[in-house]
Amino acid sequence: MMSSSELRVPETVGPESDAGLRPDRAAGFKWRRIAYLMHVSRALDALEEELCAQGEIAYQFSARGHDLLQVMLGDLLTHPHDGVAAYYRSRPLLLSLGAPIKEVLRSVAAKGGGYSNGRDIGVVFNRPGNGGPTALPMAGGVGSQYSPAVGWAQALRYRRVVRNEERYAGAIAVAAGGDGSVAASGFWAGIVAASTLELPVLFVIEDNGYGISVPSHFQTPNGEIGDNLAAFSGLRILKGDGADPAALADILREGVSSVREGRGPCLLHLKTPRLQGHSYQDKQAYRAPEDLAQASRRDPLPRLRDHLTPGVFSRDVWDGVEEEAKAAVRDAWREVQALPAPDPGGVGAHVFSGPDPQACGGQRAEGTTPGQTEASALSDGPRINLADAIRRTLDAELRLNTRLVVFGQDVGVKGGVHGVTRGLREAHGAERVFDTSLSEESIVGRAIGMALCGLVPAPEIQFRKYAEPAMEQIADCGSMRWRTNNRFAAPMVLRIPVGAARTGDPWHSQTKEAEFVRMHGWLVAAPSNAADAAGLLRTALRGDDPVVFLEHRALLDAASARRPYPGDDYGLAFGRAATLSSGDDLTLVTWGGMVAPCLRAAAASSHGVEVIDLRTLWPWDRETVLASVRRTRRCLVVHEDSLAAGIGAELAAVVAEEAFLDLDAPAARLGMADIPPPHAPALLGAALPSAETIGAEIERLARF
Repeated sequence: MMSSSELRVPETVGPESDAGLRPDRAAGFKWRRIAYLMHVSRALDALEEELCAQGEIAYQFSARGHDLLQVMLGDLLTHPHDGVAAYYRSRPLLLSLGAPIKEVLRSVAAKGGGYSNGRDIGVVFNRPGNGGPTALPMAGGVGSQYSPAVGWAQALRYRRVVRNEERYAGAIAVAAGGDGSVAASGFWAGIVAASTLELPVLFVIEDNGYGISVPSHFQTPNGEIGDNLAAFSGLRILKGDGADPAALADILREGVSSVREGRGPCLLHLKTPRLQGHSYQDKQAYRAPEDLAQASRRDPLPRLRDHLTPGVFSRDVWDGVEEEAKAAVRDAWREVQALPAPDPGGVGAHVFSGPDPQACGGQRAEGTTPGQTEASALSDGPRINLADAIRRTLDAELRLNTRLVVFGQDVGVKGGVHGVTRGLREAHGAERVFDTSLSEESIVGRAIGMALCGLVPAPEIQFRKYAEPAMEQIADCGSMRWRTNNRFAAPMVLRIPVGAARTGDPWHSQTKEAEFVRMHGWLVAAPSNAADAAGLLRTALRGDDPVVFLEHRALLDAASARRPYPGDDYGLAFGRAATLSSGDDLTLVTWGGMVAPCLRAAAASSHGVEVIDLRTLWPWDRETVLASVRRTRRCLVVHEDSLAAGIGAELAAVVAEEAFLDLDAPAARLGMADIPPPHAPALLGAALPSAETIGAEIERLARF
């Protein structure tokens, strides 16, 4: 027998159903369900506050005041491909999308199962659609929900227009946030992209007047984001009272239908009362008594009661619905209390893809098995440069997989500032290879939404330094599979040119690859030649994990990196290093732009130097490195990134821990001086490892 916490609430209440009522009170909404979920939300808030006071849970974010508009909005999200990107105060919306009370409470109580299996706080939710709307994985950062919602909307249009999948017609994306989020870069990136591309996105701003203690006029002039965006071309603005059932019925119907009918994006600016503090710990001492009293007078729950009784159903029915909701929460909590805690032995699972596919996002959720070709590399044919190898691989995979899209600033018409995507737009069309606005947050955030909606995005960031504004989205993407307990994943291939070329500078010449290795959930590739670049890129594009693909600028047309194109069936597994020269006196570990100077240093040395090109930085080939070090008894790691806290430190630590008794000299490192890359060639040459400085360090270690 189903528990009352999982019962499907009837849409009508017999003779006192919605039939025959005035349109402003009934049309388009399941009022009994709305009333029920309002009471469920209030009962959950009350329970959580009690649990916080008792120290049984750590966090609570009340939705009182925001609950009516969210429940009513969810009532209109009926398309199986609608996608909703919400925020920490959006639980009533989640309930309205169909989440059972028991699932909500087991997440609140950090029990096994739930949204994350105890890995994330209870308000940070996710929910695969399974025939209904999808609640995209929420992240904790304010404003981080907007760009993924826009990416979902762009994927909806792509699947309908480019792939002719009519089942996506009429679906929309919803991005919901509070008034504090309108100052965030993600909000503006989302508004710009949705408006310029005329995407089906409904932005819902729930304005309660405060971002914790900061009034909304600090977020946008006069606290009126709707007025301030009124002249924004391509964006429809609707304003209203988010606590008035009659007004909400009109504005929500209008907003949702406008976007569904293809009239472009729409923003709803809805004023709501904040009836509790930002969180349980926030007692609102910064608010004046009259401010609090005025908010209380705007409570939407009694306004909903007055709106529905006696016109829709009787007061007795209202009271019965309230008691039914409270009982459902009580019953669910009794069941949840008896559930076990998450298994600590499984806390490390699902950082990367495994045998069990995720429910939503990526290749396997679409029914496609990621390709892992074992074809040998072709060794004949003309030698091509690394840029051509990447271009040819992208071209081949675009022809093979119609879900693959390539995009970024200047990637389309210009063909990339490095020329790597030249000709791809002409070959595959502007819907598949396209330019974006100059917002790295938007580029990566939209890629997340596209991946969640089943596309295979390959975004480009022009230079390594330019990735900094996107780091929040990059981190959120990498942790997604783990923090949703393998419910969601957003595989993509994030291409980033790195390193110094003829000259350097602090803005275009950084490598900083160690930061990506520390981003949980990302694979990191750093090829040093054309064949490896083609093989690793193909594996990444056919895989089911997010990949950072580092393209060294100095190697794009370097003679040392030229190889025959290995063929359209060649893939190279991650975590498999290449031994480029043999030797018995020292192991030299490197990758990317440092491979060529290391080989020159090894060739000039009188000692036997074994040069290992890692090819991928995460995972890195520990077995090959350790086996070599145990034989040569000396180890030197060389990289272009600065020395402090670089990857060389990690490799040297592993060598010291696991091969200490085999060493005849300390594990050593060479890297960039701990400064940004300088511009003048003489300064850059002094800061970077060179064949000469590498050779000198080989000599020092050999004599140790």
